[in-house]
Amino acid sequence: MKVIDLRSDTVTLPTKEMMDAIARAGLGDDVTGNDPTVNALQEKAAMMFGKESSLLVTSGTQGNLVSVMAHCRPGDEVIMESEAHMYYYEVGNISAIAGVIPRLIKGDHGTFTGQQVQDAARGDDLHFPESRLLEIENTHNRAGGTCWTPAQVAEVAKAAHDLGMKVHIDGARIFNACVALDVDVKAYARHVDSIQFCLSKGLSCPVGSMVVGDADFIEVCRKKRKMVGGGMRQAGIIAAPGIVALDSMITRLKEDHDNARRLAAALEAIDGIKLDMSTVQTNIVVTDVSGTGMNAEEFMAEAKKNGLLLSDFGPYQVRLVTHRGITAEDVDCAVSIIEDKVLRCKGGACKI
Repeated sequence: MKVIDLRSDTVTLPTKEMMDAIARAGLGDDVTGNDPTVNALQEKAAMMFGKESSLLVTSGTQGNLVSVMAHCRPGDEVIMESEAHMYYYEVGNISAIAGVIPRLIKGDHGTFTGQQVQDAARGDDLHFPESRLLEIENTHNRAGGTCWTPAQVAEVAKAAHDLGMKVHIDGARIFNACVALDVDVKAYARHVDSIQFCLSKGLSCPVGSMVVGDADFIEVCRKKRKMVGGGMRQAGIIAAPGIVALDSMITRLKEDHDNARRLAAALEAIDGIKLDMSTVQTNIVVTDVSGTGMNAEEFMAEAKKNGLLLSDFGPYQVRLVTHRGITAEDVDCAVSIIEDKVLRCKGGACKI
């Protein structure tokens, strides 16, 4: 039985070109800055984003953590959207390790306004932590892969900078936003102090993320990376597929977006499944399956029996993510499996 894996774009496998690049990569000690392939990737990423420097890290979570550690001091506050990945899925690391307190803004499909930043920022008061950093997530995972526009980023970044704060983008899927809105990544980078982006999601690398920013900031991140165990030796085997990804894997993200819209449109037509089509902007589809008479766990279990892997986003919410390796035919097959499960299991009366 063929398995269609829509759990995440993290399940992507490297291309043959990436594997070939790994085999021929020049290697050195990255801790001492002497891995030529890592250095080439870091130079390439910095140039793409219009920043002075960049740093290869093992994961997006590590990239966000070292960025917070570089921007903030223990006891400071970072303002972020209430369902941000950094708050929801990163094991509380900014508080447990960096000693930084999250302050949450309720967003609209993952975005918020400059006025909300001003309202959330702490004044000069003995009782409050200092609001040191504003964090933006683009695209926003829990909002369904929704995009910030460059104008929206510019607005909130100006509000933060006027208050003396730094601005960091958790851009794990920022190239999805760039492709969806047909903008250059520099249109985001010029407004902010740092960006983290993933190589291992839609770009299909086996491992790794990047942090970009000015040279002094990246040097602090390098030391923080070492502090949390992220110093790597012959890391060119990670960097080599990253170079391939930045050269050849960005524009193909449109295929994933097209497949997500195809998937969402078909699911919306199924009785018992609810979704907000306005949130289907990139490669993520979030559905409410409560109308099927099943919760998310039950729904996913029935789909899995038929070779379809999904992820849960709450008691009654299921997430589906398109990525390289998922074709339009796979999407149609996934819809057929889901439709069959809904029809046969609706109301909790499953005949399987």
